[in-house]
Amino acid sequence: MKKLLTDFREFVARGDVMDLAIGIIIGSAFSTIVNSVVNNILMPPFGLLIGNVNFQDLFIVLKQGQSPLPAGATLQMAQDVGAVTFNYGQFLTDVISFLILAMAVFLIVKGLQTLKSRVAKPEAAEGEPAEKDCPFCKKSIDIHAIRCPYCTSQLEK
Repeated sequence: MKKLLTDFREFVARGDVMDLAIGIIIGSAFSTIVNSVVNNILMPPFGLLIGNVNFQDLFIVLKQGQSPLPAGATLQMAQDVGAVTFNYGQFLTDVISFLILAMAVFLIVKGLQTLKSRVAKPEAAEGEPAEKDCPFCKKSIDIHAIRCPYCTSQLEK
């Protein structure tokens, strides 16, 4: 049990895990903002353009509830009477949110890759190696690295 706790502590202390945790927290907050933009800014005008439709109220009744629904019933009304519904309007809204979020993440990653490629690494002199192997994980790393980016082991200078 003690070994398990020690291994877990070392795992959590690695930089990759902390970066991942921070990324998940920021992604969650960013997702909330994207959902708000879709639900409150994009979908109302889009619904207005296609005939004054509220996308949240687009559904198909699969099974009637305790009482029949009137024409033009909302999703909330259907849920209140216990109707079983297929909520395709909410699904469309979620798909649009996902596409916007995926595009934003793509643009962020693309921007970071462009920035990274513009920052030139110092070139090794003619005949000098530019990389070395990590003695612990055996992966190829930059010759000037003092910590392996793969296994995070401290390297000798």
